Amino acid sequence: MADGMAVAHSGGSRALAPLREPTFRRIWTASLFSNFGQLILGVGAAWEMTRLSNSPSMVALVQSALMLPLMLVAVPAGAIADMFDRRRIALTGLGFAALSGALLTALAFAGLTTPWMLLGFCVLIGGGVALYSPSWQASIGEQVSEEHLPAAIALGSISYNIARSFGPALGGLIVVAFGAKAAFGINAVFYLPLWVAFFFWQRRHTPSRLPPERIDRAIVSGARYALHSPPIRTVLTRAFLFGLSSSAYIALGPLVARNLLHGTAATYGIMLGATGVGAVLGALFVGDLRERFSAEAAIRGFAAVTGGALVIIALSRWLPLTCVGFFLVGLCNMTTASLLNVSVQLSSPRWVTARALSLYTSATTGGVAFGASGWGVVTSHAGVSFSLLCSATAVLCTVFVGFVLPLQDDREVDIESIGIDSEIPVALGLTMRSGPVVIEIEYDVDPDHARGFYDAVLKLQRVRNRNGGFDWSISRDIADPALWLERYHCPTWGDYLRMRDRYTQAELDLQRQADGFNRSGQARRARRLLERPFGSVRWKAESPDLRLPTVGYLGP
Repeated sequence: MADGMAVAHSGGSRALAPLREPTFRRIWTASLFSNFGQLILGVGAAWEMTRLSNSPSMVALVQSALMLPLMLVAVPAGAIADMFDRRRIALTGLGFAALSGALLTALAFAGLTTPWMLLGFCVLIGGGVALYSPSWQASIGEQVSEEHLPAAIALGSISYNIARSFGPALGGLIVVAFGAKAAFGINAVFYLPLWVAFFFWQRRHTPSRLPPERIDRAIVSGARYALHSPPIRTVLTRAFLFGLSSSAYIALGPLVARNLLHGTAATYGIMLGATGVGAVLGALFVGDLRERFSAEAAIRGFAAVTGGALVIIALSRWLPLTCVGFFLVGLCNMTTASLLNVSVQLSSPRWVTARALSLYTSATTGGVAFGASGWGVVTSHAGVSFSLLCSATAVLCTVFVGFVLPLQDDREVDIESIGIDSEIPVALGLTMRSGPVVIEIEYDVDPDHARGFYDAVLKLQRVRNRNGGFDWSISRDIADPALWLERYHCPTWGDYLRMRDRYTQAELDLQRQADGFNRSGQARRARRLLERPFGSVRWKAESPDLRLPTVGYLGP
């Protein structure tokens, strides 16, 4: 018994260890207020909508208006967070949310709110939070030491779940006592402590040696990195499938309370409280779980427990037993989400971390959104219990998915970008927008070693694709079997220079392995060609030859 208490105490101490670091402690504490404010806003807006409109669909649209920006804005917000100073982006998002909340409060006190105006301000506030969120998540690694990162990510989840456990009830009390206007005002004010915490954070921002990407190119490069990175691609797939299969308890919670337990709104509130308590408790032990088990083993175990919990919820007609099921689902879902979040962060180089996290958010919320809709359709045809049992079966199937798509151990992933510092000879007048640029690399390989070289150079294909290269190919000269040509292109000269800055040591080692097959040693012939070179030649013979300043490699 004493040993068990000691283990629990040790686990709790490790879980809270990131709070010893002042910057993280200030930001995390302030984030509690912002999470409470967001949930209080949801209650106040829904109640105000019942006063403004008799349409149930308009009331339901309040939650959609608050959540929709998270799906739509997350990916571009992640790109922006990688392109610019994350502290400033967080300040901008929080400031926008607070300002929108203040305007909504003023309009509400003036009696000028309408149903569509209320929904519009919910979208604006949600958009500010969605802009802030990737910057906050991606900057956690800069606020704590690497050993505390898993626990710090879990504490971020705990912050939201503490608010989720008590926020709706607190929001209801505020609305009953002071009206929805007070809820709007509290929401606006509760963003300010977090804004102040970020304002006083002395972040060391190291600007890139190159100008930032365009937003569309940044989104594409982030998506291509995730697509061509097996660890991140696997995490995104598993997160989507888990959300898709397990979301029945979220979608059908009110129906469980009404149809299976014959309860009231208070019954549903108790069930949500049990879910929140389980989520908080589970997040406390994420660090210990990562030390004792692999992420794959832990997630498979939690999927099995989630499946059993959903069976309990489906068959139970007794509130305490149903609460046990919701407690277990909350614990397993939050711990799974935290473990997957950690895997994304530890598998992503700093230049793409926020974009990878935004894709993870989209995968998770997308899985829940599609799953909730699907389980709703099943329920309309076969009932609540049958739908929950189907969800339990689907979750258990994700255990077997783990054997087909296992998570990679993120401790084996090299994510430190070191780049290539060699000079590039440039004679044409190029700008960052010049392009497309074609890169050709010749290799002189002993034909007896062709198989080994081919295997080695194929490993470079994934490296080129995820770092920014397009249309990669490897060719062999039919007249000279010793001559091989690797070829890919970048949309612009600036994209090529950025690509050179993104290589990790492990990726450069793969290049050295391929170079090792060169009969001339490490030397290889590289050509960089300007495709469709309009502007690099005179329009007419008599036109003046204006030479633009050349943008070559920007050294350290």
